[in-house]
Amino acid sequence: MDVHGKQRVDGGDTFSDDMPSELDYYGDGGDSDPDPAEDYSILEELEGDAKHQEREKPYRVLREEEIRLCMEADVSEVSNVLSISKLEASMLLRHYNWNIGKVHDAWFTDELGVRQKVGLLEKPQVVSDDNNCNNLVTCGICLEHGPRDSIRSAICGHPFCCECWRLYIKTSIDDGPGCLMMKCPEPSCSVAVNGEMVNELSSEEHRKRYRQYLLKSYVEQNKKRKWCPAPNCENAIDFDVGNTSFDVTCACSHTFCWNCGLDTHRPVGCDIVAKWEEKNLDQSLNETWKKINTKPCPSCNRLIEKNAGCMHMMCASPCRFSFCWLCLKEWSTHCRGGCNSYCASPNSRETRSLKQDLLRYQHYYDRWAANERSRQIALRYLEEIQKTHIIKMRDILRQTETQLSFLVEAWKQIVECRQVLKWTYVYGYYLPENEPAKKQLFEYLQGEAELGLERLHGFAEKELAMFIQSVKPGDEFNEFRCKLLGLTKVTKNYFENLVRALENGLSDVTSDGSYSSASDSGSSSKKQKINAESTICK
Repeated sequence: MDVHGKQRVDGGDTFSDDMPSELDYYGDGGDSDPDPAEDYSILEELEGDAKHQEREKPYRVLREEEIRLCMEADVSEVSNVLSISKLEASMLLRHYNWNIGKVHDAWFTDELGVRQKVGLLEKPQVVSDDNNCNNLVTCGICLEHGPRDSIRSAICGHPFCCECWRLYIKTSIDDGPGCLMMKCPEPSCSVAVNGEMVNELSSEEHRKRYRQYLLKSYVEQNKKRKWCPAPNCENAIDFDVGNTSFDVTCACSHTFCWNCGLDTHRPVGCDIVAKWEEKNLDQSLNETWKKINTKPCPSCNRLIEKNAGCMHMMCASPCRFSFCWLCLKEWSTHCRGGCNSYCASPNSRETRSLKQDLLRYQHYYDRWAANERSRQIALRYLEEIQKTHIIKMRDILRQTETQLSFLVEAWKQIVECRQVLKWTYVYGYYLPENEPAKKQLFEYLQGEAELGLERLHGFAEKELAMFIQSVKPGDEFNEFRCKLLGLTKVTKNYFENLVRALENGLSDVTSDGSYSSASDSGSSSKKQKINAESTICK
């Protein structure tokens, strides 16, 4: 079976020859000069793809001010539809987890029941004594008498002095987000305290904290919204729930999976990621290592690790038992024969199996971790380019930042591809052992992806360093631009096809181990290679 044959994926895209040879990237060594028009057409295509993906994203990134505007819009909508004040609309939405549909359904089904449940009265329960000749009112907490203008009450009418209200509101806010559901201080009353009273009777610090709790509730109580999990990022994501793609890129550049909240992990699913992360933390791996690399003393059963070449072992004090590492028999008697004769141990097969499992896991883990380290380095380099190198090269080469944006696009692509490649190793680890044809195809496609990414990463890193460290003629930089644009586009296309193929379970491999649609893929492959050669470099 030839895994190097043309493989068709996702309705016609082919993998073979997606990664052209060195000549495809760097030209044929002739005297033809790079065509700037071709360069900019590729750059425009890359930027066009990025803009299209931006439009097609199933989510919006919301900064704090945008979150507030969305919240105010929802409050206004409920206020207008139900013909109630915005304060009442806000309390209703908080009670129903900011779900406008649930608010409308509940309200129009049983308005009176909703009012009682939330604590929204239409008129006061407690009627003030207008015949009080002294015009004094007794506070329900401190029992002090005070003038009416020093007394405040919620819609229920229970009177409390301003000082007691301030202390009550301060304590509620200090206790945490529960202050958003604050009720009248009267123990028997369930009327809600609205935000207007909080603004009037609390300090600036506590007003700010109350607003932050309100903002957090708007994001965290809505199934369509989440905070970006990146440290120190205050953006929220508004997601179109029901979409099949969960990858999210925040404005802070952090990428994560909406479904599980971890870093993006295509082409593997959240369930596989959870299993992998659990395995990485599994302490039983340490026990497996001990079982493979140590043996118990035949006398005292203490585990012993062999640290020298000689097979003569002696247990530590106080045991001091001497034995043969190979057969575990007493050293003084074992040498008369039998040590070199095979006698199957009941644990030998299990030990070999454990060792193979551990070595297999180590193989995939090492490569998974190595690609993560490379991704982190690429992220730091991308930040340097955006903050420092672009400005420096703009001044040296007298080019605009728009003309130099291909550098940012290339490094963004490197970061993204490193993330994908990293998780393909987890995909490979969990690929069923009883499907050798899929395993062969997977390893071939993964190997090609790795070669292509290393070529792009190495070229971008080394060549860019030369231009940063020394001033070179403009024509050399144009040639560099041409090559980097080509590498970026080809690598991007290949990885997109790779992800689709793996997410489809390598469906081109049939149950008998053959490949479907192989017969007509050759022409498509040749066509793609011709397009790559003509587009990348003249």
